[in-house]
Amino acid sequence: MLILTCPYCGVAAEETELQPGGEAHLKRVGPEGSDDELEGYLFARKNPKGVHFERWRHAYGCGKWFLAARDTATLQVYGTYKAQTTHPPADVVSEIRKSRPDWQPDWTQAE
Repeated sequence: MLILTCPYCGVAAEETELQPGGEAHLKRVGPEGSDDELEGYLFARKNPKGVHFERWRHAYGCGKWFLAARDTATLQVYGTYKAQTTHPPADVVSEIRKSRPDWQPDWTQAE
């Protein structure tokens, strides 16, 4: 059973209390985007084996959206954080590196 702690209300909620929202940290495509960009946003998703960042809603609690970092192979949860955060906070990255020292975040490779 997957248990995530809501960063807003502090409740450790089982996955039955939560609503999944897909991949986190996506760049949204607006009206000025091309058809290819819109198609990529709607249908092209990462599906990694390992570290993954996801959106979740505390549906049967405070109702707020938040982000979670977890391992898709082991279900280990590295941490949760508020949805307005553009990159995972340092404490979450530190937790990931404790288990996966070779892990490199996508945003550092693009910079």
